[in-house]
Amino acid sequence: MFDIRELGRRPGAMRSYQRTIAAPADPVRLGLDSIAVPAGTDVELDVRLESVTEGVYVSGTVSAALDGECARCLDALTDQIAVEIAELFAFPDSATDDTTDADELPRVADDKLDVEQTVRDAVVLALPLAPLCRRDCRGLCPDCGEKWADLAPDHAHETLDPRWAALRERLPAD
Repeated sequence: MFDIRELGRRPGAMRSYQRTIAAPADPVRLGLDSIAVPAGTDVELDVRLESVTEGVYVSGTVSAALDGECARCLDALTDQIAVEIAELFAFPDSATDDTTDADELPRVADDKLDVEQTVRDAVVLALPLAPLCRRDCRGLCPDCGEKWADLAPDHAHETLDPRWAALRERLPAD
């Protein structure tokens, strides 16, 4: 939450802020099922608030640590994310009210900006849908479920075409 009273409604006025906030702990996590910003960890905001005719333009970067699991081998992984944010917060009773829907743009309320939803949206949209522990992760063997990285290079499973199964039953065993 940013108080914009110092900024005022003078187009061209600008303030920079660096803040550390805690990641939310609510059921709607800051992330996906496979990777997310852990609840309560530090989220770094480095933002610039600029007063413009229609409101306050917020731009900057958001950085946070990530925890999750590899989509291929299911090993735990940690990573860092840094995303850019850019959002116009409209002043009440500005021309923006006439040209946009109420939920189309965030609004300035009581000289305060609540950037939580903007930060949440930027982070979640930047997360990988299938996070990997390593770029070359081979995942798990589909037959035995063991990690390919732990298996011998010649690891293989005998597969028999089901159409030949009846013939195999009639042949003597070696």
